[in-house]
Amino acid sequence: MTVRAVEVIAEADVIAYHSARHGRSIARSIAAGHLRADHIEEALIYPVTTESTDHPGGYRGALDEFYETAAARLAAHLDAGRTVAVISEGDPLFYGSYQHMHKRLAHRYPTEVIPGVTSVSAAAARLGKPLAEADEVLTILPGTLPEEELTARLASTDTAVVMKLGRTFPTVRRAMERSGRLPEAHYVERATMSGERTERLADIGAETVPYFSVSVVPSRIADLPPATAASPASPASPASTASPASPVSPAPPGEVVVVGTGPAGPLWLTPESRGALAAAEDLVGYTTYLDRVPLRPGQRRHASDNKVESERAELALDLARRGRRVAVVSGGDPGVFAMATAVLEVACQAPYRAIPVRVLPGVTAANAAAARAGAPLGHDYAVISLSDRLKPWEVIAERLHAAAGADLALALYNPGSRSRTWQVGKARELLLEHRAPDTPVILARDIGGPEEAVRTVHLADLDPHQVDMRTLLIVGSSQTQAVRRDDGTEVVWTPRRYPEG
Repeated sequence: MTVRAVEVIAEADVIAYHSARHGRSIARSIAAGHLRADHIEEALIYPVTTESTDHPGGYRGALDEFYETAAARLAAHLDAGRTVAVISEGDPLFYGSYQHMHKRLAHRYPTEVIPGVTSVSAAAARLGKPLAEADEVLTILPGTLPEEELTARLASTDTAVVMKLGRTFPTVRRAMERSGRLPEAHYVERATMSGERTERLADIGAETVPYFSVSVVPSRIADLPPATAASPASPASPASTASPASPVSPAPPGEVVVVGTGPAGPLWLTPESRGALAAAEDLVGYTTYLDRVPLRPGQRRHASDNKVESERAELALDLARRGRRVAVVSGGDPGVFAMATAVLEVACQAPYRAIPVRVLPGVTAANAAAARAGAPLGHDYAVISLSDRLKPWEVIAERLHAAAGADLALALYNPGSRSRTWQVGKARELLLEHRAPDTPVILARDIGGPEEAVRTVHLADLDPHQVDMRTLLIVGSSQTQAVRRDDGTEVVWTPRRYPEG
Protein backbone atom coordinates (compact mmCIF):
# COMPACT_ATOMS: atom_id res chain seq x y z
CA MET A 1 0.00 0.00 0.00
CA THR A 2 1.14 3.56 -0.64
CA VAL A 3 1.60 6.06 2.18
CA ARG A 4 -1.25 8.14 0.78
CA ALA A 5 -3.58 5.12 0.77
CA VAL A 6 -2.86 4.56 4.47
CA GLU A 7 -3.56 8.23 5.20
CA VAL A 8 -6.89 8.16 3.33
CA ILE A 9 -8.07 5.05 5.17
CA ALA A 10 -7.17 6.72 8.47
CA GLU A 11 -9.19 9.82 7.54
CA ALA A 12 -12.25 7.94 6.25
CA ASP A 13 -15.51 7.33 8.08
CA VAL A 14 -16.65 4.51 5.79
CA ILE A 15 -14.58 1.69 4.27
CA ALA A 16 -16.20 0.03 1.25
CA TYR A 17 -14.92 -3.04 -0.59
CA HIS A 18 -16.17 -5.57 -3.14
CA SER A 19 -16.36 -9.30 -2.55
CA ALA A 20 -17.97 -12.43 -3.89
CA ARG A 21 -20.86 -14.04 -1.98
CA HIS A 22 -18.46 -15.92 0.30
CA GLY A 23 -17.78 -12.50 1.88
CA ARG A 24 -13.97 -12.66 1.70
CA SER A 25 -12.34 -9.59 0.19
CA ILE A 26 -8.72 -9.50 -0.95
CA ALA A 27 -8.77 -5.70 -0.76
CA ARG A 28 -9.98 -5.78 2.86
CA SER A 29 -7.39 -8.38 3.83
CA ILE A 30 -4.63 -6.14 2.45
CA ALA A 31 -5.92 -3.10 4.37
CA ALA A 32 -6.98 -4.99 7.51
CA GLY A 33 -4.10 -3.71 9.64
CA HIS A 34 -5.22 -0.13 9.07
CA LEU A 35 -8.94 -0.54 9.84
CA ARG A 36 -10.36 0.81 13.08
CA ALA A 37 -13.17 -0.53 15.23
CA ASP A 38 -15.19 2.64 14.59
CA HIS A 39 -14.93 2.39 10.81
CA ILE A 40 -18.27 1.77 9.13
CA GLU A 41 -17.75 -1.11 6.70
CA GLU A 42 -19.77 -1.48 3.52
CA ALA A 43 -19.31 -4.91 1.94
CA LEU A 44 -20.43 -4.66 -1.69
CA ILE A 45 -21.22 -8.30 -2.41
CA TYR A 46 -21.59 -9.33 -6.04
CA PRO A 47 -24.83 -11.23 -6.77
CA VAL A 48 -22.98 -13.32 -9.39
CA THR A 49 -19.35 -13.83 -10.42
CA THR A 50 -19.02 -16.52 -13.07
CA GLU A 51 -22.22 -18.49 -12.54
CA SER A 52 -25.42 -18.11 -14.54
CA THR A 53 -28.31 -15.95 -13.38
CA ASP A 54 -32.06 -15.77 -13.92
CA HIS A 55 -31.99 -11.97 -13.94
CA PRO A 56 -34.14 -10.71 -16.86
CA GLY A 57 -31.18 -8.68 -18.13
CA GLY A 58 -28.83 -11.66 -17.95
CA TYR A 59 -25.37 -11.54 -16.38
CA ARG A 60 -24.69 -7.95 -17.46
CA GLY A 61 -28.11 -6.83 -16.28
CA ALA A 62 -27.57 -8.38 -12.85
CA LEU A 63 -24.21 -6.63 -12.45
CA ASP A 64 -25.50 -3.26 -13.66
CA GLU A 65 -28.32 -3.43 -11.14
CA PHE A 66 -25.81 -4.33 -8.40
CA TYR A 67 -23.51 -1.41 -9.28
CA GLU A 68 -26.45 1.01 -9.20
CA THR A 69 -27.51 -0.28 -5.79
CA ALA A 70 -23.94 -0.21 -4.44
CA ALA A 71 -23.43 3.35 -5.69
CA ALA A 72 -26.68 4.40 -4.00
CA ARG A 73 -25.46 2.92 -0.70
CA LEU A 74 -22.23 4.91 -0.89
CA ALA A 75 -24.09 8.06 -2.01
CA ALA A 76 -26.22 7.86 1.16
CA HIS A 77 -23.05 8.08 3.29
CA LEU A 78 -21.66 10.91 1.19
CA ASP A 79 -24.93 12.87 1.44
CA ALA A 80 -24.74 12.45 5.21
CA GLY A 81 -21.30 14.13 5.19
CA ARG A 82 -19.22 11.01 5.71
CA THR A 83 -15.93 10.40 3.91
CA VAL A 84 -15.95 7.10 2.04
CA ALA A 85 -12.80 5.14 1.11
CA VAL A 86 -13.40 2.46 -1.49
CA ILE A 87 -10.48 0.05 -1.29
CA SER A 88 -9.46 -1.96 -4.32
CA GLU A 89 -6.66 -4.46 -4.78
CA GLY A 90 -3.98 -3.41 -7.25
CA ASP A 91 -4.79 -0.09 -8.88
CA PRO A 92 -8.39 1.19 -8.70
CA LEU A 93 -8.57 2.12 -12.39
CA PHE A 94 -6.71 -0.93 -13.75
CA TYR A 95 -9.28 -3.72 -14.21
CA GLY A 96 -10.52 -2.65 -10.76
CA SER A 97 -14.01 -3.04 -9.33
CA TYR A 98 -13.90 0.54 -8.10
CA GLN A 99 -14.18 1.96 -11.63
CA HIS A 100 -17.91 1.10 -11.66
CA MET A 101 -18.40 3.28 -8.58
CA HIS A 102 -16.25 6.01 -10.10
CA LYS A 103 -18.42 6.25 -13.21
CA ARG A 104 -21.54 6.59 -11.07
CA LEU A 105 -20.28 8.91 -8.31
CA ALA A 106 -17.18 10.92 -9.29
CA HIS A 107 -19.17 13.54 -11.21
CA ARG A 108 -21.42 14.13 -8.17
CA TYR A 109 -18.93 14.22 -5.27
CA PRO A 110 -15.33 15.43 -4.75
CA THR A 111 -13.18 12.41 -5.60
CA GLU A 112 -9.53 11.47 -5.20
CA VAL A 113 -8.17 8.29 -6.77
CA ILE A 114 -5.04 6.92 -5.09
CA PRO A 115 -2.92 4.88 -7.52
CA GLY A 116 -1.78 1.48 -6.36
CA VAL A 117 0.76 -1.18 -7.25
CA THR A 118 -0.74 -3.36 -9.97
CA SER A 119 -0.47 -7.13 -10.06
CA VAL A 120 1.58 -6.64 -13.23
CA SER A 121 4.33 -4.77 -11.38
CA ALA A 122 4.11 -7.07 -8.37
CA ALA A 123 4.45 -10.19 -10.53
CA ALA A 124 7.51 -8.82 -12.35
CA ALA A 125 9.11 -7.90 -9.03
CA ARG A 126 8.52 -11.38 -7.60
CA LEU A 127 9.96 -12.98 -10.73
CA GLY A 128 12.90 -10.60 -10.64
CA LYS A 129 12.54 -10.04 -14.40
CA PRO A 130 12.11 -6.70 -16.18
CA LEU A 131 8.82 -6.29 -18.00
CA ALA A 132 10.20 -4.12 -20.79
CA GLU A 133 13.47 -2.49 -21.70
CA ALA A 134 14.63 0.02 -24.33
CA ASP A 135 12.03 0.13 -27.15
CA GLU A 136 10.21 -3.08 -26.22
CA VAL A 137 6.42 -2.93 -26.25
CA LEU A 138 4.50 -4.34 -23.28
CA THR A 139 0.99 -5.63 -23.97
CA ILE A 140 -1.45 -6.35 -21.15
CA LEU A 141 -4.22 -8.77 -22.09
CA PRO A 142 -7.28 -10.16 -20.32
CA GLY A 143 -7.36 -13.94 -20.51
CA THR A 144 -11.06 -13.70 -21.35
CA LEU A 145 -10.24 -12.74 -24.96
CA PRO A 146 -10.96 -15.34 -27.67
CA GLU A 147 -8.07 -17.71 -28.28
CA GLU A 148 -7.38 -16.41 -31.81
CA GLU A 149 -7.17 -12.83 -30.56
CA LEU A 150 -4.88 -13.80 -27.69
CA THR A 151 -2.64 -15.76 -30.04
CA ALA A 152 -2.34 -12.87 -32.49
CA ARG A 153 -1.57 -10.31 -29.82
CA LEU A 154 0.96 -12.53 -28.06
CA ALA A 155 2.70 -13.22 -31.35
CA SER A 156 2.98 -9.55 -32.27
CA THR A 157 4.24 -8.03 -29.02
CA ASP A 158 7.66 -7.96 -27.38
CA THR A 159 6.54 -8.62 -23.81
CA ALA A 160 3.16 -9.42 -22.33
CA VAL A 161 1.13 -10.00 -19.21
CA VAL A 162 -2.09 -12.02 -19.37
CA MET A 163 -4.46 -11.42 -16.50
CA LYS A 164 -7.66 -13.03 -15.26
CA LEU A 165 -6.57 -16.64 -15.59
CA GLY A 166 -8.62 -19.10 -13.54
CA ARG A 167 -11.08 -20.77 -15.89
CA THR A 168 -9.43 -19.12 -18.89
CA PHE A 169 -6.09 -20.84 -18.24
CA PRO A 170 -6.43 -23.64 -20.85
CA THR A 171 -7.20 -21.03 -23.52
CA VAL A 172 -4.29 -18.85 -22.44
CA ARG A 173 -1.89 -21.79 -22.44
CA ARG A 174 -2.93 -22.83 -25.96
CA ALA A 175 -2.52 -19.24 -27.15
CA MET A 176 0.96 -19.12 -25.62
CA GLU A 177 1.88 -22.35 -27.36
CA ARG A 178 0.42 -21.36 -30.74
CA SER A 179 2.17 -17.98 -30.65
CA GLY A 180 5.52 -19.57 -29.77
CA ARG A 181 5.71 -17.76 -26.41
CA LEU A 182 5.20 -20.71 -24.06
CA PRO A 183 8.93 -21.33 -23.40
CA GLU A 184 9.28 -17.70 -22.24
CA ALA A 185 6.11 -17.56 -20.15
CA HIS A 186 6.03 -17.49 -16.35
CA TYR A 187 3.15 -17.99 -13.94
CA VAL A 188 2.60 -15.86 -10.82
CA GLU A 189 -0.15 -16.52 -8.30
CA ARG A 190 -1.09 -14.19 -5.42
CA ALA A 191 2.04 -12.07 -5.79
CA THR A 192 3.26 -10.55 -2.47
CA MET A 193 0.49 -12.32 -0.53
CA SER A 194 0.26 -15.52 1.45
CA GLY A 195 0.09 -18.55 -0.86
CA GLU A 196 2.28 -16.88 -3.48
CA ARG A 197 3.50 -19.21 -6.23
CA THR A 198 5.81 -18.64 -9.21
CA GLU A 199 6.64 -21.28 -11.82
CA ARG A 200 7.10 -21.79 -15.53
CA LEU A 201 3.70 -21.56 -17.18
CA ALA A 202 4.30 -24.80 -19.07
CA ASP A 203 4.49 -26.67 -15.74
CA ILE A 204 1.16 -25.46 -14.34
CA GLY A 205 -1.91 -27.68 -14.18
CA ALA A 206 -5.15 -25.94 -15.16
CA GLU A 207 -7.05 -27.34 -12.18
CA THR A 208 -4.83 -25.41 -9.72
CA VAL A 209 -5.14 -21.92 -11.21
CA PRO A 210 -7.19 -19.28 -9.34
CA TYR A 211 -8.64 -16.10 -10.87
CA PHE A 212 -6.06 -13.89 -9.17
CA SER A 213 -3.05 -15.11 -11.10
CA VAL A 214 -1.18 -13.78 -14.11
CA SER A 215 1.11 -14.99 -16.85
CA VAL A 216 4.20 -12.94 -17.65
CA VAL A 217 6.26 -13.01 -20.84
CA PRO A 218 9.14 -10.79 -19.70
CA SER A 219 11.75 -8.73 -21.53
CA ARG A 220 13.88 -10.61 -24.02
CA ILE A 221 16.60 -7.99 -23.80
CA ALA A 222 17.03 -8.65 -20.10
CA ASP A 223 18.23 -12.19 -20.82
CA LEU A 224 20.95 -11.05 -23.25
CA PRO A 225 24.57 -10.85 -22.12
CA PRO A 226 25.41 -7.23 -21.16
CA ALA A 227 27.77 -6.69 -24.10
CA THR A 228 25.12 -7.90 -26.55
CA ALA A 229 22.24 -5.99 -25.03
CA ALA A 230 24.18 -2.75 -24.94
CA SER A 231 24.10 -2.18 -28.69
CA PRO A 232 20.87 -2.04 -30.72
CA ALA A 233 22.20 -4.40 -33.36
CA SER A 234 25.37 -6.14 -34.39
CA PRO A 235 25.62 -5.90 -38.18
CA ALA A 236 27.09 -8.84 -39.98
CA SER A 237 27.62 -9.71 -43.60
CA PRO A 238 27.49 -13.04 -45.36
CA ALA A 239 31.26 -12.95 -45.63
CA SER A 240 31.58 -12.87 -41.84
CA THR A 241 29.77 -16.18 -41.49
CA ALA A 242 31.23 -19.57 -42.37
CA SER A 243 30.26 -20.76 -45.82
CA PRO A 244 27.57 -23.44 -46.17
CA ALA A 245 30.17 -25.97 -47.21
CA SER A 246 32.33 -25.53 -44.07
CA PRO A 247 32.11 -28.23 -41.38
CA VAL A 248 29.63 -27.65 -38.60
CA SER A 249 29.77 -28.82 -35.02
CA PRO A 250 26.71 -30.70 -33.75
CA ALA A 251 24.03 -28.30 -32.53
CA PRO A 252 20.28 -28.41 -32.18
CA PRO A 253 18.72 -27.25 -35.46
CA GLY A 254 17.33 -23.78 -35.51
CA GLU A 255 14.60 -22.56 -37.82
CA VAL A 256 14.15 -20.37 -40.86
CA VAL A 257 11.01 -18.25 -41.08
CA VAL A 258 10.40 -16.37 -44.31
CA VAL A 259 8.55 -13.18 -43.42
CA GLY A 260 6.71 -10.78 -45.72
CA THR A 261 6.80 -7.14 -44.61
CA GLY A 262 4.04 -6.05 -46.97
CA PRO A 263 4.56 -3.27 -49.49
CA ALA A 264 5.84 -0.72 -46.97
CA GLY A 265 6.21 -0.25 -43.21
CA PRO A 266 4.86 -1.64 -39.93
CA LEU A 267 1.18 -0.93 -40.68
CA TRP A 268 1.28 -3.68 -43.31
CA LEU A 269 2.80 -6.34 -41.05
CA THR A 270 0.61 -9.18 -39.79
CA PRO A 271 0.80 -9.94 -36.04
CA GLU A 272 2.36 -13.33 -36.82
CA SER A 273 5.08 -11.75 -38.94
CA ARG A 274 5.76 -9.08 -36.34
CA GLY A 275 6.22 -11.78 -33.70
CA ALA A 276 8.55 -13.83 -35.90
CA LEU A 277 10.74 -10.79 -36.54
CA ALA A 278 10.90 -10.04 -32.82
CA ALA A 279 11.81 -13.63 -31.94
CA ALA A 280 14.57 -14.03 -34.52
CA GLU A 281 18.23 -14.07 -33.52
CA ASP A 282 19.35 -13.32 -37.09
CA LEU A 283 17.68 -11.28 -39.82
CA VAL A 284 18.69 -11.98 -43.42
CA GLY A 285 17.51 -9.90 -46.35
CA TYR A 286 17.81 -7.23 -48.98
CA THR A 287 19.00 -4.01 -47.33
CA THR A 288 15.86 -2.02 -48.26
CA TYR A 289 13.59 -4.59 -46.61
CA LEU A 290 15.77 -4.99 -43.53
CA ASP A 291 15.58 -1.24 -43.00
CA ARG A 292 11.80 -1.63 -42.46
CA VAL A 293 12.38 -3.82 -39.41
CA PRO A 294 13.01 -2.02 -36.08
CA LEU A 295 16.45 -2.49 -34.54
CA ARG A 296 16.43 -4.90 -31.61
CA PRO A 297 19.29 -5.44 -29.17
CA GLY A 298 20.99 -8.79 -29.62
CA GLN A 299 19.79 -9.42 -33.18
CA ARG A 300 22.34 -9.82 -35.95
CA ARG A 301 21.54 -8.39 -39.39
CA HIS A 302 22.89 -9.84 -42.61
CA ALA A 303 22.12 -7.36 -45.38
CA SER A 304 22.87 -7.96 -49.06
CA ASP A 305 22.08 -6.78 -52.57
CA ASN A 306 18.76 -7.59 -54.21
CA LYS A 307 20.28 -9.96 -56.79
CA VAL A 308 21.81 -12.60 -54.51
CA GLU A 309 18.67 -14.47 -53.43
CA SER A 310 20.21 -17.96 -53.49
CA GLU A 311 23.18 -16.80 -51.46
CA ARG A 312 20.83 -15.24 -48.89
CA ALA A 313 18.88 -18.48 -48.67
CA GLU A 314 22.04 -20.52 -48.13
CA LEU A 315 23.24 -18.13 -45.45
CA ALA A 316 19.94 -18.31 -43.59
CA LEU A 317 19.81 -22.10 -43.71
CA ASP A 318 23.43 -22.40 -42.65
CA LEU A 319 22.77 -20.18 -39.64
CA ALA A 320 19.73 -22.31 -38.75
CA ARG A 321 21.82 -25.45 -39.08
CA ARG A 322 23.99 -24.01 -36.32
CA GLY A 323 20.96 -23.63 -34.05
CA ARG A 324 20.02 -20.02 -34.82
CA ARG A 325 16.46 -18.70 -35.17
CA VAL A 326 16.55 -16.91 -38.53
CA ALA A 327 14.03 -14.64 -40.20
CA VAL A 328 14.46 -14.10 -43.94
CA VAL A 329 12.92 -10.69 -44.61
CA SER A 330 11.03 -10.27 -47.85
CA GLY A 331 8.91 -7.49 -49.27
CA GLY A 332 5.20 -7.95 -49.91
CA ASP A 333 4.15 -11.58 -49.68
CA PRO A 334 7.23 -13.84 -49.63
CA GLY A 335 5.51 -16.34 -51.92
CA VAL A 336 4.75 -13.85 -54.70
CA PHE A 337 7.88 -13.09 -56.79
CA ALA A 338 9.86 -13.02 -53.56
CA MET A 339 12.12 -14.93 -51.17
CA ALA A 340 10.03 -17.96 -50.21
CA THR A 341 10.78 -19.78 -53.48
CA ALA A 342 14.50 -19.05 -53.20
CA VAL A 343 14.65 -20.37 -49.64
CA LEU A 344 12.63 -23.51 -50.36
CA GLU A 345 14.64 -24.24 -53.48
CA VAL A 346 17.82 -24.35 -51.40
CA ALA A 347 16.12 -26.00 -48.41
CA CYS A 348 15.17 -28.97 -50.58
CA GLN A 349 18.83 -29.72 -51.26
CA ALA A 350 20.53 -32.47 -49.29
CA PRO A 351 22.49 -30.41 -46.73
CA TYR A 352 19.40 -28.54 -45.54
CA ARG A 353 16.43 -30.90 -45.79
CA ALA A 354 16.24 -31.35 -42.01
CA ILE A 355 16.10 -27.61 -41.26
CA PRO A 356 12.57 -26.42 -40.34
CA VAL A 357 11.32 -23.76 -42.74
CA ARG A 358 8.11 -21.76 -42.35
CA VAL A 359 6.63 -19.20 -44.73
CA LEU A 360 4.45 -16.46 -43.26
CA PRO A 361 2.08 -14.63 -45.59
CA GLY A 362 2.23 -10.90 -46.16
CA VAL A 363 0.23 -8.24 -47.97
CA THR A 364 1.32 -8.44 -51.60
CA ALA A 365 1.62 -5.35 -53.79
CA ALA A 366 -1.30 -6.32 -56.04
CA ASN A 367 -3.76 -6.44 -53.15
CA ALA A 368 -2.40 -3.26 -51.59
CA ALA A 369 -2.65 -1.35 -54.88
CA ALA A 370 -6.11 -2.75 -55.61
CA ALA A 371 -7.37 -1.62 -52.21
CA ARG A 372 -6.10 1.91 -52.78
CA ALA A 373 -7.90 2.08 -56.14
CA GLY A 374 -11.12 0.36 -55.06
CA ALA A 375 -11.67 -3.26 -56.12
CA PRO A 376 -10.22 -3.76 -59.62
CA LEU A 377 -9.33 -7.37 -58.77
CA GLY A 378 -12.85 -8.15 -57.58
CA HIS A 379 -13.29 -10.93 -60.16
CA ASP A 380 -10.86 -13.46 -61.68
CA TYR A 381 -7.41 -12.03 -62.29
CA ALA A 382 -3.89 -13.05 -63.23
CA VAL A 383 -0.55 -11.96 -61.75
CA ILE A 384 2.37 -11.67 -64.18
CA SER A 385 5.86 -10.24 -63.81
CA LEU A 386 7.13 -8.24 -66.78
CA SER A 387 10.74 -8.79 -65.79
CA ASP A 388 12.62 -10.89 -68.34
CA ARG A 389 15.63 -11.33 -66.07
CA LEU A 390 14.55 -14.83 -64.98
CA LYS A 391 12.39 -15.84 -67.95
CA PRO A 392 12.45 -14.92 -71.67
CA TRP A 393 10.16 -12.21 -73.02
CA GLU A 394 8.55 -14.75 -75.34
CA VAL A 395 7.14 -16.57 -72.31
CA ILE A 396 5.87 -13.29 -70.84
CA ALA A 397 4.20 -12.32 -74.13
CA GLU A 398 2.53 -15.72 -74.43
CA ARG A 399 1.13 -15.45 -70.91
CA LEU A 400 -0.09 -11.91 -71.49
CA HIS A 401 -1.88 -13.08 -74.65
CA ALA A 402 -3.48 -15.99 -72.80
CA ALA A 403 -4.62 -13.95 -69.77
CA ALA A 404 -5.85 -11.05 -71.89
CA GLY A 405 -7.65 -13.41 -74.24
CA ALA A 406 -9.42 -14.96 -71.25
CA ASP A 407 -10.57 -11.46 -70.24
CA LEU A 408 -8.83 -11.58 -66.88
CA ALA A 409 -7.90 -8.44 -65.00
CA LEU A 410 -4.11 -8.28 -64.74
CA ALA A 411 -1.69 -7.29 -61.99
CA LEU A 412 1.66 -6.60 -63.63
CA TYR A 413 4.69 -6.74 -61.34
CA ASN A 414 8.21 -5.44 -62.14
CA PRO A 415 7.00 -3.44 -65.15
CA GLY A 416 10.12 -1.35 -65.70
CA SER A 417 13.47 -0.21 -64.37
CA ARG A 418 16.48 1.83 -65.48
CA SER A 419 17.73 -1.11 -67.54
CA ARG A 420 14.31 -2.32 -68.73
CA THR A 421 12.48 0.48 -70.53
CA TRP A 422 10.60 -1.18 -73.39
CA GLN A 423 8.52 -3.91 -71.74
CA VAL A 424 5.60 -1.68 -70.74
CA GLY A 425 5.20 -0.38 -74.28
CA LYS A 426 5.26 -3.89 -75.74
CA ALA A 427 2.76 -5.09 -73.12
CA ARG A 428 0.43 -2.19 -73.95
CA GLU A 429 0.53 -3.04 -77.67
CA LEU A 430 -0.19 -6.69 -76.97
CA LEU A 431 -3.05 -5.95 -74.57
CA LEU A 432 -4.69 -3.57 -77.04
CA GLU A 433 -5.18 -6.57 -79.30
CA HIS A 434 -7.65 -7.88 -76.70
CA ARG A 435 -8.83 -4.80 -74.76
CA ALA A 436 -10.68 -1.60 -75.68
CA PRO A 437 -8.54 1.55 -75.71
CA ASP A 438 -10.48 3.02 -72.76
CA THR A 439 -9.82 0.02 -70.50
CA PRO A 440 -8.88 1.38 -67.02
CA VAL A 441 -5.23 0.94 -66.06
CA ILE A 442 -4.12 1.76 -62.50
CA LEU A 443 -0.58 3.03 -61.93
CA ALA A 444 0.14 2.42 -58.25
CA ARG A 445 3.51 3.68 -57.08
CA ASP A 446 5.16 3.30 -53.65
CA ILE A 447 1.96 2.06 -52.01
CA GLY A 448 2.18 2.61 -48.26
CA GLY A 449 5.34 4.68 -48.66
CA PRO A 450 6.04 8.41 -48.45
CA GLU A 451 5.76 8.88 -52.23
CA GLU A 452 2.53 6.93 -52.68
CA ALA A 453 0.65 7.87 -55.85
CA VAL A 454 -2.32 6.18 -57.51
CA ARG A 455 -3.59 7.24 -60.94
CA THR A 456 -5.99 5.71 -63.43
CA VAL A 457 -5.46 6.13 -67.18
CA HIS A 458 -6.87 4.54 -70.31
CA LEU A 459 -4.90 1.63 -71.73
CA ALA A 460 -4.28 3.53 -74.96
CA ASP A 461 -2.82 6.44 -72.94
CA LEU A 462 -0.45 4.34 -70.81
CA ASP A 463 2.93 6.10 -70.94
CA PRO A 464 5.90 3.79 -70.29
CA HIS A 465 7.97 6.77 -69.10
CA GLN A 466 5.66 7.13 -66.11
CA VAL A 467 6.37 3.60 -64.92
CA ASP A 468 9.36 2.50 -62.84
CA MET A 469 10.35 -0.46 -60.65
CA ARG A 470 8.32 0.92 -57.71
CA THR A 471 5.14 0.97 -59.80
CA LEU A 472 2.61 -1.82 -60.09
CA LEU A 473 0.12 -1.85 -62.96
CA ILE A 474 -3.43 -3.19 -62.75
CA VAL A 475 -5.16 -3.58 -66.10
CA GLY A 476 -8.91 -4.00 -65.99
CA SER A 477 -10.96 -6.64 -67.79
CA SER A 478 -13.71 -5.78 -70.28
CA GLN A 479 -16.09 -5.41 -67.30
CA THR A 480 -13.96 -3.14 -65.11
CA GLN A 481 -15.57 0.20 -64.24
CA ALA A 482 -13.94 3.52 -63.36
CA VAL A 483 -16.36 6.02 -61.81
CA ARG A 484 -15.86 9.48 -60.30
CA ARG A 485 -18.00 9.82 -57.19
CA ASP A 486 -19.65 12.94 -55.80
CA ASP A 487 -16.72 13.71 -53.50
CA GLY A 488 -14.37 13.88 -56.49
CA THR A 489 -12.61 10.59 -55.88
CA GLU A 490 -12.35 8.00 -58.63
CA VAL A 491 -12.92 4.36 -57.80
CA VAL A 492 -12.21 1.36 -59.98
CA TRP A 493 -13.90 -1.99 -59.56
CA THR A 494 -14.51 -5.19 -61.46
CA PRO A 495 -18.01 -6.61 -60.95
CA ARG A 496 -18.25 -10.04 -59.36
CA ARG A 497 -21.03 -11.02 -61.77
CA TYR A 498 -19.90 -11.80 -65.30
CA PRO A 499 -22.43 -11.45 -68.16
CA GLU A 500 -23.71 -14.72 -69.61
CA GLY A 501 -22.94 -15.53 -73.25
